[in-house]
Order: sequence, then C-alpha cells, then structure tokens
Amino acid sequence: MRRELTGRHVLIITVAAFLVVIGVNLVLAVRAVGSFPGLEVPNSYVASQVFDADRAAQDALGWTVTPGYDGRELTLAVRDRDGLPARVRTLSATVGRPTHTRADIVPEFVYTGGLFRAPVTLEPGAWNIHVLATAADGTQFRQRLDHFARAAVK
Repeated sequence: MRRELTGRHVLIITVAAFLVVIGVNLVLAVRAVGSFPGLEVPNSYVASQVFDADRAAQDALGWTVTPGYDGRELTLAVRDRDGLPARVRTLSATVGRPTHTRADIVPEFVYTGGLFRAPVTLEPGAWNIHVLATAADGTQFRQRLDHFARAAVK
C-alpha cells in the first residue's frame, strides 16, 4: 500500500536535507579553523616593506635545497647555481605538518659529506620543512620545502 506524498512530507524532507548540509558545513568549518597553525609573520605590512630586497638577495645566491629522508635521517643538500655545495655559515630548519604545529621539531643538523644531516623520525605523510640558512656574506636564505615521507620499509 502506497502512501500519498503530501506537501508536509516534501517540507520535512527538504528541511532535513538542509539540516544535514548545514551540519556537515559547520563540522568542516570548525575542523578547518582548529587546524590552522597561525600566522607566518607577526606584521605582514612590515614584512612586505623588505620583501623585494630580501628576495633579490636570496635569488642572487642561486641556492637550491633538496631534502631526503631514509626513515632514520633527514638530509638537506644545499647547492649553488653550479651544483656545488653552497658555502653555508649557519642552517636551521623546522619540520612540521602542514595543518598543525603539534608535531613541529627543530632537528640538530650536522654538516658531513656535503649534506646537512639530522636523525629524525617522521610518520608517513606530508611534511613542511622551513629552512633558514645564512650565507658566508650574511645573506639570509629562507625556503619552505614540501616533503612527503613514505612508510619505512621493513
């Protein structure tokens, strides 16, 4: 036996569908705001005043940074425009997830064999590596590297 579809039924179905959509949107919005790690710089106007000069100085270095991870050790290869190891006075890096700061670490890098090496344990997935290095002439080099760590092979 079939029941008749009335205007009241259509109204209930429509309201229920909208409530589901609104509920899902609220959950996603709360999760997105809760996972935002925060500001990149304290004052974006002040940072913008020196951005072009900093970028030009950094571009003049011609450095490239290539990360590597073997399941036990994070390596950073810093090369000049000729592909040779760059003359780096200091180097530090913050390694963390793109979506939160809870897993952020600052490994202690040691320069050996043309690479900066640090023992770290990274869970599989996406990681950001924020590199801050200083050239021999004092020029600051900043770069964010996107890195994907694979599961350790057993």
